[in-house]
Amino acid sequence: MALKDSLLPEFDHEMAVTRRVLERVPYADAAWKPHAKSMSLGELASHLADIPGWTAILLRSSGYDMDGSGGDGPRQHPTHEALLDVFDTNVRTARALIADTTDAQFMEPWTLRGGGQEIFTRPKAGVLRSWLFSHSVHHRGQLSVYLRLRDVPVPAIYGPSADER
Repeated sequence: MALKDSLLPEFDHEMAVTRRVLERVPYADAAWKPHAKSMSLGELASHLADIPGWTAILLRSSGYDMDGSGGDGPRQHPTHEALLDVFDTNVRTARALIADTTDAQFMEPWTLRGGGQEIFTRPKAGVLRSWLFSHSVHHRGQLSVYLRLRDVPVPAIYGPSADER
């Protein structure tokens, strides 16, 4: 079995669940934060919508340097509709890139750097699973807590939620 044949069903499932969570985001509360050190609701949702957009960097380059010039912090999409449009576009593009990647390409090394210093080098398949899949799951979990704290019904994720039985 090709690696993509294992990765794509997982990707499809996680992105579908992520979209259900993003659909519930109360954008009228986008500036709300559960803590001063936390991202705002809108920033966290926007970050989650942007993550699949990293797929081209992961699969079509040999690495990335987080040189500190990433701007002034997390960005926020202007509307809930824009957030969902960005997510949907990123997911379609990411899925096509994964589908077009060979096993040999998945096994090529990919390096993350910070200011030119190597942080890690791993096969692209592993980076895709950690930086795209697991990273999305992590922030989706945070966002589900934000929803609960805003008294928004949390959708089923890996089984029924308290709001969907």
